[in-house]
Amino acid sequence: MDEQESFTIKDKRRFKEGTEPTEESMGPDKTQQLEEPYTPAIEINFASFIFSLGRSAFVHLGEEPDPVTGGKKVSLPLAKETIDIIGLLEEKTKGNLTQDEEQLIKNILYALRMRYVEMSSK
Repeated sequence: MDEQESFTIKDKRRFKEGTEPTEESMGPDKTQQLEEPYTPAIEINFASFIFSLGRSAFVHLGEEPDPVTGGKKVSLPLAKETIDIIGLLEEKTKGNLTQDEEQLIKNILYALRMRYVEMSSK
């Protein structure tokens, strides 16, 4: 049982051994990624994270257009899930937030919950 098994890994990528991948070897779908690296549009912090979740919930409530399709579509289960996630974050971060962050979560949750109740009662 002390004997170790050996195995060989064969790289099946389309470039020569010992060289770096090029745009041609990676194919046309990967070229875009090499030319335009992702850079966030805003600073990522707790407030921007909560705003992002809130916006996602508003998209699911049909209040804002979907950023991919541009259309408005209501999905109450997805909206509820996102609202519940924000509520969970509020509960789990209690006592660890600044006063502004606490107020932000309360305000977003209030607006989302009121809109959810209004939409679900239709």
